Amino acid sequence: MTRVNTVAISLCLLVGALPMAASAQSPLTGPALGDREFSISGTGSNDRSFNSGGFGVSGDLGWYLQNDLVAGIRQSVNYASIKGESIKDDFWNGSTRGYLNYQFLDGSARPFVGASLGAVYGDGVKNSTFAGLETGLKHYVLNKTYFLARVEYQFLFTSTRDASNSFRDDGAWAYTVGLGYNF
Repeated sequence: MTRVNTVAISLCLLVGALPMAASAQSPLTGPALGDREFSISGTGSNDRSFNSGGFGVSGDLGWYLQNDLVAGIRQSVNYASIKGESIKDDFWNGSTRGYLNYQFLDGSARPFVGASLGAVYGDGVKNSTFAGLETGLKHYVLNKTYFLARVEYQFLFTSTRDASNSFRDDGAWAYTVGLGYNF
């Protein structure tokens, strides 16, 4: 009787695990050549007393040139309410950039590296162009839906002459977390 129970339990576990193993190895998870992607992500910060803070939102629209290579455009809008001795204003700024990312692996977790080129503009920032490097992770929770975490470093410059110095002197980090979908 014990042997029959052991065989029955093993068979149930095996049959129950097969769909999970098949879906984990499914080639349908993630993008394919010609697919597009859309993601929306956000960021936020504030001081300890919640007197000053800011938030931002970014939207990406990309096209897969290969199963693991995506090119696209990204728009970000940021708001900051900063209070201080001489600062009592709200600031809005934005950035628009093109990007190219290469994704590693083909499972549900897909790390990526890439580069971007664009412009930053608005209140409280010097209107300028930037070139950046980025890295992150897309984790597919469904075949075409993913969580996104990305960090970018943007080298800011106003002319080509400034570009060589900006790699050493001027730059900014940008962090985002969001959701995306391939279609």
